[in-house]
Amino acid sequence: MQMNQVRQVAEIAVPGAVIGVLAGGVVGVMALFVGHPVGWALTGAVTLGVPLALLGGGYGVVVALGLVRPGVFAPAAILWLVGFPFARLLHETITPVLLGGSPTPPESIPTFLAFQALISPGFAIGFVWLFERLTPAWLVSIKDHNPVAAQVYTRYAEHAARIWEARERKRARRRPAAVATGAAARARQPRSS
Repeated sequence: MQMNQVRQVAEIAVPGAVIGVLAGGVVGVMALFVGHPVGWALTGAVTLGVPLALLGGGYGVVVALGLVRPGVFAPAAILWLVGFPFARLLHETITPVLLGGSPTPPESIPTFLAFQALISPGFAIGFVWLFERLTPAWLVSIKDHNPVAAQVYTRYAEHAARIWEARERKRARRRPAAVATGAAARARQPRSS
């Protein structure tokens, strides 16, 4: 892949990376809310936000390369099933080091990773929901100067058209039944004279 293509693909990764940074920011705000000092909250936001941004950006790259179809949950769930626990382990262990302390990994790393893996689908759902809302708008803003973004945007538009057509077919199948049911109900009503 040429350097120009790498830049174009990386540009498509921006929404996923932004979501990771936002998730780290939420962790920082929550740390402040429970009474941690500002330095701890900022450091925690960075030590979780950076790995999540890298993972989210990686998901954007996979979408850009066409390895994942728009709107499909399973690939994101697998990414976060593996990536989220390790991002949390890094966050838990490295935050105290950056604040001048020693590494503090959890007592039982396998149990910690297993628990984080259990909660990762919730993060994956939120990630996909945000990603699918931010990415099309981002693609529209960059597709004129980024041919890879134009291709990905075309895939999103085709996917949206297929979903719309499927929904309309489903509605059309239900309409005749609803009309017939309504007509039968009106026929059964007694006429007033």
